[in-house]
Amino acid sequence: MFQCDHLSLSFHGDPLLTDVSFNLQKGDRCALVGRNGSGKTTLFRLIEGKETPDKGTISSPKGYRIGVLKQHLSFDKPTVLEEAAQVIPEEEQHRAEALLTGLGFDESQMDESPQQLSGGYQLRLELAKVLLKEPDCLLLDEPTNYLDILAIRFLTRFLKRWRGEMILISHDREFLDQVCTHTMGIHRQKVVKLRGSTSEFYSYIMQQEELQEKTRVKVEETRAHLQSYVDRFGAKASKAAQASARKKMIDRLPQVEALRAIANLGFKFHEAPFPGRKMLEAEHLSFSYEEPLIHDLSLEIEKGERIAILGKNGCGKSTVLRLLARELIPKQGSVEMRDNVICGYFGQTNIDRLNPTHTIEEEISLANPLLNFTQVRNLCGIMMFGGDRAKKKIAMLSGGEKSRVLLGKILARPCNLLLLDEPTHHLDLESVEALVDAVEGFQGACIIVTHSELILNRLEFDKLIVCHAGGRQEVFFGNYTDFLEKIGWEEEKDKKGSSSKPPKVKTPPGRSSSLKKLEDKIRVCEEAIQVKEASLHQISQTLVSSIEKGKPQSEIYQQVAEEQKACDFLYEQLELLLIEKENIEKDLN
Repeated sequence: MFQCDHLSLSFHGDPLLTDVSFNLQKGDRCALVGRNGSGKTTLFRLIEGKETPDKGTISSPKGYRIGVLKQHLSFDKPTVLEEAAQVIPEEEQHRAEALLTGLGFDESQMDESPQQLSGGYQLRLELAKVLLKEPDCLLLDEPTNYLDILAIRFLTRFLKRWRGEMILISHDREFLDQVCTHTMGIHRQKVVKLRGSTSEFYSYIMQQEELQEKTRVKVEETRAHLQSYVDRFGAKASKAAQASARKKMIDRLPQVEALRAIANLGFKFHEAPFPGRKMLEAEHLSFSYEEPLIHDLSLEIEKGERIAILGKNGCGKSTVLRLLARELIPKQGSVEMRDNVICGYFGQTNIDRLNPTHTIEEEISLANPLLNFTQVRNLCGIMMFGGDRAKKKIAMLSGGEKSRVLLGKILARPCNLLLLDEPTHHLDLESVEALVDAVEGFQGACIIVTHSELILNRLEFDKLIVCHAGGRQEVFFGNYTDFLEKIGWEEEKDKKGSSSKPPKVKTPPGRSSSLKKLEDKIRVCEEAIQVKEASLHQISQTLVSSIEKGKPQSEIYQQVAEEQKACDFLYEQLELLLIEKENIEKDLN
């Protein structure tokens, strides 16, 4: 548990965080959200003590341990298992082995040198070490990067059982909503913390901004109306008293600032016409590097189809997409693409193909030389590179910004077949949502490689290409929900072949009654919150109405403050009750 009080931090004179205050209570699991560049990683560095705020303090209980997923890794043990197990007692080595297995390490990798691992697996090893230390609080910045879908599912289950506190940064909204009890967002240089999902958080922010804008408009209308009276009659002796009274009313009106518009990624793919039905046909594809990777894969793609490629890392997902895009030549088999097919291809290595000496507008212009300057600039603006930002060099961009440039290049050229390899990897939550919306609205065909269960559940896929170890692929006709129900992941099945589920636990005598009493208290508290929120809404409406009528608002502002304080108190009580309930349920399990 720790407390942040009135934190402020600026870089080169530009404020990043302004008067930020929040606390982390026992058992809080917080999703930290905000646009790329809003200060999420910087807030982590402040909490760690690696950055010093311009103002404010961060305090925590004596001996409170914070576990952080490092980005700069170093290993000193000869094997993966020894490296992970060094942070726990020797007799608990089985915990390290189980955790590494869950994160995707196979038995042969346990005895490998950590130095020989790929960057993605080194990050997994570091994540295992952080989790095995069991700190009081976890700070995890994009822990699902480089994890495949099975490792993400395992990590989700693991973190849901975590007894301490945590703050997670991730572009995967479904992962955050499954794991976290609270959402904490950096918005307009402030931090807002609410109990509930990311969707509930963004809904709350939208409501607050709508209320502020409505209040601002009413205040300005009232100010203009009163000022008009003062201007007309202020010089007349017979109206001097009334004009003076209205001048005082103007002075008492609150100063409500207009909110600065925040740029949002919002776009749609431009579809090239395709007159036929069948767009692409792959027959008996096989491919290998040193070991067989793709074996006898056949697939037809029709106009309008949605196809997902999924599986563990290293099983050939990106290779399948590159074969279909005809970037790779198969060892056996063929890929036939119809004459009118135009691909929009987003590949994992395409970021590296951007010319670092080009500007953003130059790169997007190269995608379609037929576009004029105004059209290129419009595309830059759509991808959140408006004004002079379109003149930034590619070399100066972050990974997320480069991903947006690649998407802009796809938009610049009409297409009817989208091939997308992990397109959300460097995007923030809002940009991920915009991308999914754009794919949903695209009338052509789309093939996407993804580990995101949000995307797998959100898009209605017609087929899945499931990549298994040993160079085996299977085509499943149906969506992801159908796949989990009918087949499921082999690695999550028990020895009998059925999907493994946690065993049911009988409630010991006396436990059920105490749990029921606690649930009754929670229900009463939730009902009280609903009443207070309704009262707060009503007072807010009264505030708007009083501003409109030019009446003093000091008493109403006081009522709003008191009701908000009462709401906050009830929310704190509810959090404590829910934590108590969760602890009882954990003990039962």
